[in-house]
Amino acid sequence: MYFLPEKLDNYIVDHSENEPELLQQLTQETYQKVLQPIMLSGPYQGRVLSMISKLVNPKSVLELGTFTGYSTICLAEGLQSKGALHTIDINEELVDFQRKYFDKSGFGHQIIQHTGSALDIIPTLNYTFDLVFIDADKPNYSNYFNLIIDKLNPGGIILSDNVLWHGKVVEKLNPKDNSTKAVLDYNTLLKTDDRIETVIFPIRDGLTISRKKMI
Repeated sequence: MYFLPEKLDNYIVDHSENEPELLQQLTQETYQKVLQPIMLSGPYQGRVLSMISKLVNPKSVLELGTFTGYSTICLAEGLQSKGALHTIDINEELVDFQRKYFDKSGFGHQIIQHTGSALDIIPTLNYTFDLVFIDADKPNYSNYFNLIIDKLNPGGIILSDNVLWHGKVVEKLNPKDNSTKAVLDYNTLLKTDDRIETVIFPIRDGLTISRKKMI
């Protein structure tokens, strides 16, 4: 989803950091072999994720929704040298695909894959995190937030993808559209929870940056 005129969007992309060659290869293979390749973060948003991670310079990252590992590698680019990134995805068929590119990236030793339901896995992670990226099933966004907020270090960042949900957040709600309802509820939660401060960026399908307030 693009919210800017095509010419302006192209200008922004052309004057932003280039996509690394490895991620170009990952994208190509994803489109060749994996269903719903549109789920990839893509080159521009990938560079945004990389930049934010480099600014945060996290020691610990949690990602919900690995897919083929594109965003994982982007987030890993900002990791501290002894840092770790935990990424969770429910699709066990993609584990080997992900691992191949993780190891090629040079961050493989820092990336820990978890396969299964994030609702089950998150409570078992005995870590706190500096950066969290939520890009999984929309109906559980609020549930994920409630599970990770106490695991987020003060000053830590939550990035939430697809928060404008193809522009449906400003359209009349179809009562049968559970995903849009969930995104609307989630956006309200981020706005009203006094533990965090939040800004929405109209990047691709909408990206929220939420910062946990210092105690």
